[in-house]
Amino acid sequence: MVQSALIPAGSPELEAERAFLAEARAALSRMHQVVEERDVPLIGGEDNDERFTNESNIRAKQLRAQALLDLPDVPLFFGLLDYEIGTIEGLDRVHIGRRHVHDGSGAPLVIDWRAPVSVPFYRATRSDRQRVLLRRRYGFSDAAELTGFEDEPLIGTGESGQADAFLRAEIERPRTGPMRDIVATIQPEQDDLVRAPLHPSVCVQGAPGTGKTAVGLHRVAYLLYTERERLRRGGVVIVGPNRSFLSYIRKVLPALGEVDVRQITIDELISQPATASDEPEAASVKGDARMARVLRRALWSHVGTPTEGVLYSKGSQRFRVHDYEVAEIVSALRESTRYAPGRNALAQRIAHAVLVLMEQRGDSPDDRVQNAVARSKPVKQLLDAVWPRVVPEQVLHRLLSDADFLAQSADEFTVEERTALLWRKAPRSWKSAKWSGADTLLLDELEDLIERSSGSLGHLVLDEAQDLSAMQLRALGRRCRTGSATVLGDLAQATTPWAAGSWDRVLGHLEKTDAVVAELDRGFRVPAQIIDFAARLLPQIAPTLGVPSGIRTRADALSIVSTDEPSFADTLVAACRTALTGEGSVALIAADEQISDLHDALAAAGLHPALLGATEDEMDTERLVCVPATLAKGLEFDAVIVAEPAQIVAAEPRGLHRLYVVLTRAVTRLQIVHATPLPTALTEVPAGIS
Repeated sequence: MVQSALIPAGSPELEAERAFLAEARAALSRMHQVVEERDVPLIGGEDNDERFTNESNIRAKQLRAQALLDLPDVPLFFGLLDYEIGTIEGLDRVHIGRRHVHDGSGAPLVIDWRAPVSVPFYRATRSDRQRVLLRRRYGFSDAAELTGFEDEPLIGTGESGQADAFLRAEIERPRTGPMRDIVATIQPEQDDLVRAPLHPSVCVQGAPGTGKTAVGLHRVAYLLYTERERLRRGGVVIVGPNRSFLSYIRKVLPALGEVDVRQITIDELISQPATASDEPEAASVKGDARMARVLRRALWSHVGTPTEGVLYSKGSQRFRVHDYEVAEIVSALRESTRYAPGRNALAQRIAHAVLVLMEQRGDSPDDRVQNAVARSKPVKQLLDAVWPRVVPEQVLHRLLSDADFLAQSADEFTVEERTALLWRKAPRSWKSAKWSGADTLLLDELEDLIERSSGSLGHLVLDEAQDLSAMQLRALGRRCRTGSATVLGDLAQATTPWAAGSWDRVLGHLEKTDAVVAELDRGFRVPAQIIDFAARLLPQIAPTLGVPSGIRTRADALSIVSTDEPSFADTLVAACRTALTGEGSVALIAADEQISDLHDALAAAGLHPALLGATEDEMDTERLVCVPATLAKGLEFDAVIVAEPAQIVAAEPRGLHRLYVVLTRAVTRLQIVHATPLPTALTEVPAGIS
């Protein structure tokens, strides 16, 4: 390994770099001011197109100005490349940063990390230095003050170094508040995924601590840099598992200069809000992929077989379309259309059959006549009898309240599954029904079966995708029919009973079967001792997955404290108090039913804990956060205290999966406090653990 040279504080070169940083900040401020003072050209007139153009231009200016805001706690650059002379015309020394900054003449001061010229910062090695002579990495305080830098020469002989000391220091830099970007520490295998093309879609199976969420966010920033015009038409949406998770990641993209990306939950993406709840058995069945066939069958069962034809009168003339002719039209349409367009097409085809009869009698009817026939009373009466107008709520109400209709539509379900689906007390009508979150997905499916959804996102990012049901994935896929997706998750962390299963199934439900599936198994962010300890659960929860590896070790990374029930709360308080003597964020994670009481105990001890889920900025307000186990997924903290693993396991059917999530939230130290015996897989404590 090549040893990098650390430049001491107070050196002339460090002072020169600080002066350059001040110059770059001043230049960014000028860029922002120029945009703010620029007049937006407005088009005169009041029609919708002109008004839309004016509003779009104003919004574009606002977004550009927002993207150029200098965030005081975010360094403008984090790296530097010295290229061979002549590699880049007029620019042999390149500062790499989170956004492009230029001086008053347009000369670049900081190059965007996404630009091709920045790629060697992440990829260059001694054996393939890509014309780079030296790579420099900078150190910053939390206030974005330049504190030092580390040089890594790439010329000469020997193996390539990746400045491991710098990487470790940046990862372990104490954190408070929301997630930070990892743009300064992206590793080659992560960079491959970040810079993958827009199509095909990408699916990342990432073990804990591999940075899969960060990879997904940085991939969004990269795609917006390279494919901005294509993505602007459909937009980019990030779907997270809950609001707490979205609050945690909310500052990453703005720090990278991207402010026009929606970050929402799947419940928020579905337009109809949930007003009821399901029992777990019902929710699981409603999320099953078989429900798509059940809904299709239930909907199309409303289309009947005509028992009589249509008799259309025009003056003294009568034109008859026989029942067998109507039946042939209905049969053909059932195989080739959605429900609502099929009803409209049936009216038009019957009308066309009438026009053919008129022409046979010497008339010359035109389109106006055909439309008049399609709207006539005889045709409408036949439509209402054979192909009635329905709405999604009407179909689902009947399905969940009528046992015979459900049995007819869902013969692939067991009696127990159908019983779980049926309402215990059905609403009087579909208009008074209250729908659960799982129901809203079924309604969404029915709506698409009735009338095809229009529009498509340019790019969709799904985080914690392993927890989504088949019906959730189908709903998301419908919103991204022509766009691409970045799917992120870890099958070992699948905690929902309705989880879709393998990545092949997930991608199939999304209709992204051409996606490239990649695996991240090197844990940069979680110490090896913690990963190895949590991995004892893998043979039970995900036997097909390989065991991840950690690249960092710490002597104090893991400790296990056994106590008795009377002393349990006091032991937890002491553990949290000790953790707070260190730097960075601290989380107490426990089963949901325990967390409120533990929060109160910590508050009574004067530790001022926040409670995750109470508001959206809990992690901004206090260093110590009490985290319900069900909200821990995707979050990271410097130190984590886990209370009573056995209760976390007992709280839900996939409790071991939940425990695996909880045990892998610590970036620096994990302490387990228990009065109840640990789960069997964790009881054999390896040597060296206190």
